[in-house]
Amino acid sequence: MDYIALFFAGAFLCNGVPHLVAGLQGRPFPTPFAKPPAKGNSSPLVNFLWGFVNILIGLVLWSVRPVMAVVTPDFVVLVMGALIMGIWLTLHFAKVQAGKPTR
Repeated sequence: MDYIALFFAGAFLCNGVPHLVAGLQGRPFPTPFAKPPAKGNSSPLVNFLWGFVNILIGLVLWSVRPVMAVVTPDFVVLVMGALIMGIWLTLHFAKVQAGKPTR
């Protein structure tokens, strides 16, 4: 159960970063609340709040089994959650961006 929590902690922490960055830069970015979900853009404020909630969830899940940045099975699972979420988000948003006209 600890590994599941750590995996999703990494996934939520990774997912929170682009939303926080977009929100803090004042740029729109896709969220699950956009139309269409995860393809249309949401406002910078929605992105900041969504990123903030993702970071909070990730930290709460991480607190289930605190992990030091030392190569242990726990740390590897946390990193794998972030890596897999990062790869998926990269591929998803590359497709979303390719479908938009360039400015």
